This record gives sequence, C-alpha cells and structure tokens, in this order.
Amino acid sequence: MRPSKVIASASHEENQTHGFEVDLVGARADRLVLATVKSFFGSRGVVADHVSGRGGTPAQQRLYALLNNTVVRDAVLTAAAHRYGYRPDQVELRLYVGKFAAPTTRSHEDPIRDWCAAQNVGVGPVRVVGLTEVATIARRVAVSKTYRDNAALTAIKVLDAAGMLQATDAVPRTDTARQAAANERARDEDADTACATTGHTFAAPAMEE
Repeated sequence: MRPSKVIASASHEENQTHGFEVDLVGARADRLVLATVKSFFGSRGVVADHVSGRGGTPAQQRLYALLNNTVVRDAVLTAAAHRYGYRPDQVELRLYVGKFAAPTTRSHEDPIRDWCAAQNVGVGPVRVVGLTEVATIARRVAVSKTYRDNAALTAIKVLDAAGMLQATDAVPRTDTARQAAANERARDEDADTACATTGHTFAAPAMEE
C-alpha cells in the first residue's frame, strides 16, 4: 500500500509518497506496537507543543509526525497492519521519552501525557513511556531467571552481579489521571512482547516543507 497526498505545483497537481521510518516495532500475537523514540538527553527535552503540533517550527513538529499528523499516522498504521497481518484496531502507538522539557515542573510532561491520552488511534490512546518506566520494567525483567537473548538485559545482569547497581524500590512517576487509565492495562504486557526491532520504513504521504 502506498498512500499519497496531492501536492499542487505551478503547472499541475501530483501525488507524492515517501518512506516514513518508525523507530521501534514490537509484536506479539494480539498486538503490534509502533513507537516514536526520543531520548533528548543532551538537549532541552521533549516539548509539549512539538508533540501535539500546536507550536514550534514545522521541522520540530515533523519529529512527531507519527503522532500529530493524522494523514501520516493513519497511512503508517494501515500499512503496518497490512504488512504484519494485524487488524488496525490491534495496532498501538507509543511515545518513548528519555527527557521531558522542564522536568522539575512537569510543565511539558503532563500536557504531553494528557494530549496523548486524548488521542484515539488503533487500540485507543497513544501510550507515553518515560525513562523511569523503561528502567523499572527492564530491572524487573532482568531479575527473572528466564533467559532472554537481549544485550541490554544482559548488561543489567552483569552490573547487578558486580554490585554496581544501587538497589531501589523506585516506581514510575505518577501519571495524570487519563494517562494512568490508558496505561494501567498495558504496563504488565511489555515483558510478553514477542519481538522488537528498529528502523522499519513504511510508505506515507510526502510532507510539505
């Protein structure tokens, strides 16, 4: 499937498509996950208006086109569902964030979580996963005696065995009410994901500069 968008030029209209790369794809029997991943550790962090598309430059908004551009979002979801053999209502969109802008005040994290929770695409809301949530789940899975061929989990096991990880009972930061409701069912599902791969490209409408 190659969805297209009509682009007007000086002499005629034309349909343009391009490959849209999804950062992370995870799959199991009843769920396909498409994720945008933004670490932003060495920068200001993920900005709320850029995620929602309500502010910032066009280039900044395009970083989150999978979430805020409904034409791209619907085209990628449909193409991915078709490629991997899922129904569109089995596809979940996620945003993984390493650093939110203004982390102390949460003036960006809370609006991002609220905006994503209000979206309705595929299985429902867009799930937001922060750094603490990722680390907490990774620590929990790494403790399991079940072998997993995963370099990150192996690194955690090595550091833990060497006594270089500080024991903690830390839990993810409290979500806003809507995001908490959206995430509650999904939190314990992550460890059951059958596979996760990176850098998948899907045909999507060309985006204007």
